[in-house]
Amino acid sequence: MNLIMTVISITVALSTILAIVAFWLPQMNPDYEKLSPYECGFDPLGSARLPFSLRFFLVAILFLLFDLEIALLLPLPWGDQLPSPLLTFLWAAAVLILLTLGLIYEWLQGGLEWAE
Repeated sequence: MNLIMTVISITVALSTILAIVAFWLPQMNPDYEKLSPYECGFDPLGSARLPFSLRFFLVAILFLLFDLEIALLLPLPWGDQLPSPLLTFLWAAAVLILLTLGLIYEWLQGGLEWAE
């Protein structure tokens, strides 16, 4: 019980100290640029009917797709500890092959080029 109270008191003290430092450490007078809203490079006070670049959304979706791939492959080192790791490695290889084929298709279609 004494160990639990020590850990809780250290956690509370550290959290309090970090919160106090976070309030007092940063610069307290931000300039105009920091106070202005940012909307993906567009002026938020201008017209709302400006065309969006589909290339921007394509790159964002590809980034999310490959980020999800990393999340799916994170348990792979623990799959080596299973009694039959072959099935885990086959599924991981299938995911990698599918994503690689999709990337090659996107590349050949010219979806990754910014200039036309």
